[in-house]
Amino acid sequence: MDTEAQSTERDRSSRPSAPGDPSDAAGPEGRSRFALHHRISAVLPGGLISLTLLLGLVLLLLLNTFVVQPFQIPSGSMEQGLRIGDRVLVDKLAYRFGAEPRRGDVVVFDGTGYFGDADYIKRVVGVGGDRVVCCDEDGRIKVNGRAVDESTFLFPGDSPSSVPFDVVVPAGTLFLLGDHRGDSSDSRDHLGSPGGGMIPLGAVVGRADWIIWPRTHWTRLHRPAAYARVPGAAVGGAHG
Repeated sequence: MDTEAQSTERDRSSRPSAPGDPSDAAGPEGRSRFALHHRISAVLPGGLISLTLLLGLVLLLLLNTFVVQPFQIPSGSMEQGLRIGDRVLVDKLAYRFGAEPRRGDVVVFDGTGYFGDADYIKRVVGVGGDRVVCCDEDGRIKVNGRAVDESTFLFPGDSPSSVPFDVVVPAGTLFLLGDHRGDSSDSRDHLGSPGGGMIPLGAVVGRADWIIWPRTHWTRLHRPAAYARVPGAAVGGAHG
């Protein structure tokens, strides 16, 4: 009798589980994951909802720190393209893998020690090695001897600059101007400040790629073609 009972038990335990058998719903690893999930949510006020919100917040903070960051336009220095109150999305990875800002890019940077203790948004006009001059006989800025037609993005009625300058941008820095030249404190105004009005590459937070708010102003920010024909610094360095 005892032998028969033991054999029956062995047969029952070795029987293949049918699909959907509750005893096979979760293995040891699955039970461990679910148990941890429930333990964490149990100690949080609000339970599962709070846990979901917390995980979403952590993900948002990681994205904001390392990937993209919204930035609100604080002044009219980049009008007419960027207006006061607009929110732009800044790509913080744009220059993190060997790429560097290019002429025409709109960038956000930390101006501490150079422009002021705040973040700023300006357009890159000169990169390391460039000679930037204002202005030629037609009133246009010249970069490495090539005149740049900025009429497609300058604020209507603004001249490229009312302040003459002739600078060579040191390696590893940028020469930056606002699109609303009559209402922008930029590299021209800080030529006598620490750094000579130039911003080091390390101070750049990222490239502004999209206007995301208000919805009626939603658009992608493109690098203007005006700088496409500017020669490299090594070629243009001897131009006057």
